[in-house]
Amino acid sequence: MSDAVSGLLAALDLSDTGARTREDIFTGPSEWMPNGRVFGGQVLAQSLMAAIRTTPEDRFVHSMHGYFLRPGDVTQPITFSVDRIHDGRSFSTRRTQAYQSGEPILSMIASFQDVDPGFDHQIEMPADIPDPESLPTVAELLKDVDHPLARAWANRRAFDIRHVEEPIYLAPDGRKSAHQVIWMRAQDPLPDDPNIHRAALAYASDYAILEPVLRKHGVAWSNPGLKVASLDHAMWWHRFARADEWLLYVQESPTAIGGRGLAQGRIYSRDGVLAASVAQEGMIRVPEFLD
Repeated sequence: MSDAVSGLLAALDLSDTGARTREDIFTGPSEWMPNGRVFGGQVLAQSLMAAIRTTPEDRFVHSMHGYFLRPGDVTQPITFSVDRIHDGRSFSTRRTQAYQSGEPILSMIASFQDVDPGFDHQIEMPADIPDPESLPTVAELLKDVDHPLARAWANRRAFDIRHVEEPIYLAPDGRKSAHQVIWMRAQDPLPDDPNIHRAALAYASDYAILEPVLRKHGVAWSNPGLKVASLDHAMWWHRFARADEWLLYVQESPTAIGGRGLAQGRIYSRDGVLAASVAQEGMIRVPEFLD
């Protein structure tokens, strides 16, 4: 197993630090990042795992809404405090607060449901998408770029990410489209625990989600002075999908205003099953747009 996937699984394996006092408090490590800040997808996935640890085993997460409050420090562990807000006949609600040095860095609320019958429909997966095997890896695209962030994206990510459109790592999208599609899957097989796959999907949902905002305005990640930070993140799980099998992530940005950009996404299994929906708003500041 790669170091990146081992690191992801270690981050999701939270310690029950509140067991002695019978409190719902858990602690987890942070993965290394070259900029010293905790990856947002990591703290989302860990907050979800903390909530799962307090929820009946026959109930599964169907929605999550989180606010990023402060940047996390990769050199420090993260403490997760869970409030058992409600347990009803079919639904359970949990609030998770993530802390470092006594200050909250993320506030999340999640809802869980047992298996119930009901309506069933979905938006179909886009047709005529090239197979992931035909697309270059990030390592292939960035192999000649000697920069800490490029090396981390190329070699230290737990997920294999492959863009259907030309990536915007080094150059902007000349079409200025607010839409993009990526394939993604974990670099190695994951344990069969369905909750690991749900948490890993939350982790991966933070990848590239704001790129359609950058594409629309002809901005690449290499743009000097570019500053991007996630503000909030919402996710809905519809149907189960393994995170270690290819997933199609369809992304678009309906609007940007006031230094903020909104992006939405749909995640499909390779056979066309709509597994999850995502929405995120981020702060995006570009020097030439601030003059």
